[in-house]
Amino acid sequence: MGLFLIAGGAGFIGRHLCRELLQHGHKVRVLDSLVEQVHGPTSGVEAWPEVDFIEADLRDTAAVREALTQVDGVFNLAAEVGVGQSMYEVERYVAANDLGTAVLMQEVIAQPVKRVVVASSMSLYGEGLYRTEAGERVEVGARPSTALREGRWEPEWEGAPLLPIPTDESKRPDLSSVYALSKYVQERLTLMLCAAYGIEGVALRLFNVFGPGQQLSNPYTGVLAIFSSRLLNGAAPLVFEDGQQRRDFVHVSDVARAFRLAMEAPSAAGQAINVGSGRNHSVAEVAALLATEMERPDLVPEILNKARSGDVRHCFADISRARDLLGFEPTRTLEDSLPELVDWLSGQHALDRVGEARRELEQRGLVV
Repeated sequence: MGLFLIAGGAGFIGRHLCRELLQHGHKVRVLDSLVEQVHGPTSGVEAWPEVDFIEADLRDTAAVREALTQVDGVFNLAAEVGVGQSMYEVERYVAANDLGTAVLMQEVIAQPVKRVVVASSMSLYGEGLYRTEAGERVEVGARPSTALREGRWEPEWEGAPLLPIPTDESKRPDLSSVYALSKYVQERLTLMLCAAYGIEGVALRLFNVFGPGQQLSNPYTGVLAIFSSRLLNGAAPLVFEDGQQRRDFVHVSDVARAFRLAMEAPSAAGQAINVGSGRNHSVAEVAALLATEMERPDLVPEILNKARSGDVRHCFADISRARDLLGFEPTRTLEDSLPELVDWLSGQHALDRVGEARRELEQRGLVV
């Protein structure tokens, strides 16, 4: 059994990882700055008697140095999260995500641990993988703004339609937002410096994580939480483009288990690994499923027929590497998890800030 530091451990995924590690007999130390947008008025982790909690920013060198004392491994989940917001809060995202990781890694070099596992993101892929009608695998770039203004949402290859396929880790990064860039830097800093100093590094590229405990009043969080906030306030979910963009939704308990396995599995060292469900749904389908489960089928998703800067059309996970290297197998599907999510939602209060966030993006020309 070991002592593990979770940077960002008071966040949505971090709290579930705390429970996962404690249930497997480990000791847990958390370092978190408790940013209100992410955590709300209180996170609750600081009150757990089983957790050694340090309230501090990851850029605080002295606090990080203290937090690393006698730990066996580090999970870095500390990050500002939000594709749209990152496009105008540029300094905030780069400073928190990249400078924070730089400070952490500098201190890890001074106080080496066995392994560092960093939370990376599917956003670094940009568009997912596609194939042509002839079966050729294709990597496409960002969709032209002219096509988006005309409502031509699907990427094309030499004028022909494409079929989206699961995205594996060999897909080259195509960074279409400041958030994606910052997550890629987090990943590369971790894997590069760990390799240079004889420390084991692992990056988990997370897809769309959902489940109980997500911050509902943060309009830049996961799409299911955003839809839930709208529905709890009697408003229809807002869906960009035509709603047919496809994503991989993975339950937070599966993600927490993947992080634990990434710390334990010998063959994971030095690898970047997708963590998803291996299934995909359209965004409009997810909004309708949630509305039905919340007994608000009258709140039909509002299809905006507009695109946000930095968004991609289709991206869902090939999880073969996670199966092979981690022994990871998802245990939860979106459909079987919605009753649990809605039961949790019934006791929650959410401020609907989605319209406010949309207006912010529109005023800055980030919606076309």
